[in-house]
Amino acid sequence: MTANPASEVSLLPRGFGSLSRTAPAALPDTLFVLGANGGMRVAPDANFRLLFGRNEPEVHVCVGPTDALVSRRQGLIVRESAHWVLHNTGRLPILFPGPRLVLGGDQAHLPTGYTPLFVVSSRHKHLLEVRVTAPGQPLGPQDGPERYEEETRADIRRLSPEERLVLVCLAQRYLRHTPHPQPLTWAQVGDELSRLRPAERWSPKRAAHIVARVRRRLSGGNGVPGLLEDEVPQPVGNALNHNLITDLLTTTTIVRADLRLLRP
Repeated sequence: MTANPASEVSLLPRGFGSLSRTAPAALPDTLFVLGANGGMRVAPDANFRLLFGRNEPEVHVCVGPTDALVSRRQGLIVRESAHWVLHNTGRLPILFPGPRLVLGGDQAHLPTGYTPLFVVSSRHKHLLEVRVTAPGQPLGPQDGPERYEEETRADIRRLSPEERLVLVCLAQRYLRHTPHPQPLTWAQVGDELSRLRPAERWSPKRAAHIVARVRRRLSGGNGVPGLLEDEVPQPVGNALNHNLITDLLTTTTIVRADLRLLRP
C-alpha cells in the first residue's frame, strides 16, 4: 500500500546537508528539522510532537550532544492552529534570527522558509536547522547557516547580590516574556527597589551607577561588545542596557527564577 504523504513522518539521514540549500519535495507546511546527527520530516497533519535536545535516545533530533548545559529534552515542535510552534522546555535560551531570544518556558511560531535556530550555552551556539515548506517555495541555494555559525565562549557572569538585584529589576520585562521587551527606565528601577527595600535608600542614580559598572567590567574583562557608548551608533537610547541584558540572558547569568528577588 502506498504511504499517504500527508500523514508521513520520516528520517533525514546523516550527511543530508544543510536545509538552507535543499529539502526533498513535500506538501506545503511540511516541517523539516536537522540537528547534529540527522533530522526528521513531518507532514502538517501527522499529529506528531517532535522532540529535540541533547540526549539522543530520548529525542527525535539531537542538538548539542556533547554539551552538558543543553537540556536532555531542550524543546519540542508541534502543530497548533495551522502553525508550527516551538516550545522551549529546557533551561537554555533559543536564539532566532533577528536576533530574538525564546527563553525557557516560552514558545514561538516558526515562519515558512528556512530558519537557523541556536541553543545558546556558555560554551557554544548549537545549530538546529528548521524549514517549513510553502507553496512554490524555491529550494535552491540561499543564505546558508555558515554566516550564523559563530561560537560564543562567554561564561556565566559573576554578579554581586546587589548587582543581580538591580539587573533583574532592569531586565524584568525580558524575564517575564513581555512582547518586544525594553529595559525599565532608571526612574522605574529606583522606584521599584525603593518600595521593595526601603531601608537601602535606592535611587535612579545609584541603580544607573551599578549597571554602568557592570557594563564596563564585562566590556573590559569579558570582551562583550556593545556595552560602551563609543561602540554603538547614536542615538544610544536603550541600546547599552539592551545589549547587556541580552548577554546576561544568553549566558544564563540571569534566569526567570531570579524574579523571586523582586518579591516583597
